[in-house]
Amino acid sequence: MGGKNIFNKIIFFFITKIIIGIAAIAGAVLLIESALRPLLEKINISDELINGIVGISEALAAVLIYIFLFSFYEKRKITELSPSTFGGNANLGFFTGFLLQSLFIFVIFIAGDYTIVRVNAFSEMIPSLIMALTAGFVAEIIIIGIVFRLIEKQFGTGISITIMIIIFIIAHSGVKDGNIISVLSTSINAGFLLPAAFVFSRSLWLPIFMHFAWDFTEPGIYGAINPSISITKSLFESKISGPRLITGGPLGPQNSIQALIICLVLGFIFLRLAKKKNNIIPLNTSVRV
Repeated sequence: MGGKNIFNKIIFFFITKIIIGIAAIAGAVLLIESALRPLLEKINISDELINGIVGISEALAAVLIYIFLFSFYEKRKITELSPSTFGGNANLGFFTGFLLQSLFIFVIFIAGDYTIVRVNAFSEMIPSLIMALTAGFVAEIIIIGIVFRLIEKQFGTGISITIMIIIFIIAHSGVKDGNIISVLSTSINAGFLLPAAFVFSRSLWLPIFMHFAWDFTEPGIYGAINPSISITKSLFESKISGPRLITGGPLGPQNSIQALIICLVLGFIFLRLAKKKNNIIPLNTSVRV
């Protein structure tokens, strides 16, 4: 009996849940890439269609694994991925991600130089759309749905957000061409703003679609650099110049001073609204998300 109790404590320990959750989703993505993609490549279809099928499959796999795994672990309905909250949160998330990147570019246009060299067909946005879709779903289900949510449940909202910021600072402190602004900007964007959006909505659809629109808009629409999305096609072929402080330099507008400030302010707005909705989890609470 004692051995069984110890086993259960280990299996249901929050760090164990995090490890198993990440491994399950990362394993599914790896399997799709290694099995489905080669299979599709044998069929006479375009690379864009292959990428689309693979991307949608990975996003769907992440959602289904998360729902199945934590339904088992937590014996509850997975409300943070509820279909009933999809429309409003997805629309708000996409609009917010698009607006943020547009604001970053607008500051460059005012204080530096953003020039549209050529306008391409809408079809040129498809590669970035597909890559951003996969990144938004897989990354935020892992980062927010698994890592942040379980840490928050254990330690409360304030401490968990602090931990997330520290994790991103450490993870990006050695990035090539990085500087203090890029490290802080990334840490605030991913470690503060997106968790704050989740706390506000208690829905993963909001941070998922914010990330999706963010990664799509920056390279796919405005033709700017996004260090996590490597594409050569965009709606606007652009030329960006000016001080690195506002352009983000080789790491793109998302690593600029305006990105740092705007995302910091928006994150605090989300938390302020979350407090009014009683969505903030204090330390040592028994509230289950």
